[in-house]
Amino acid sequence: MGMRRHILNPVVTAICLVLALSAPVRADEARAAELLDELQTPDLPNWKQVEEAIWAEWAKSGSPSMDLLLKRGREAVEAGAFDTAIAHLTALTDHAPDFAEGFNARAIAYFKAGLYGPAIADIARTLDLNPRHFGALTGLGAILEETGRYDAALEAVRAARAIHPHDPDLEEAEKRLELLTSGRTL
Repeated sequence: MGMRRHILNPVVTAICLVLALSAPVRADEARAAELLDELQTPDLPNWKQVEEAIWAEWAKSGSPSMDLLLKRGREAVEAGAFDTAIAHLTALTDHAPDFAEGFNARAIAYFKAGLYGPAIADIARTLDLNPRHFGALTGLGAILEETGRYDAALEAVRAARAIHPHDPDLEEAEKRLELLTSGRTL
């Protein structure tokens, strides 16, 4: 636990949040950007479909080989084969270093394997490449909450909710973290 706290310093959190909130959207993410803008619509009845379309856009690497590595990595995560997932996703990030979703998927594999430092590094890279990646911010919030960094977790969750205001899981996480940071009990 002590090593995890050392890795999760406020500088890393600040960098992730600044990148998420200030970097411009790249031109090759135009369709995803349109969908993210649509996700901001108040009372959006089809928000789940919009979210799924965003994930589908983010999963397009532009290379069938890289898409296959992403697919295999995700399948390995689902099967609980985290070492295999990390190997596939490392091959992906090595060959497609500008593909944000490769880093996000590997961050998930690292997180599930209990490797928070590498997960945070991949989240930071994801947000560098795709500042509006609400999934990466959600993952950052989960890591920070799990390690007892409730104030920083709340900031990450709020940043994710600013991008994806319709997700009920994010709303619940925000309420839970607000209680934890206010000193009130759940």
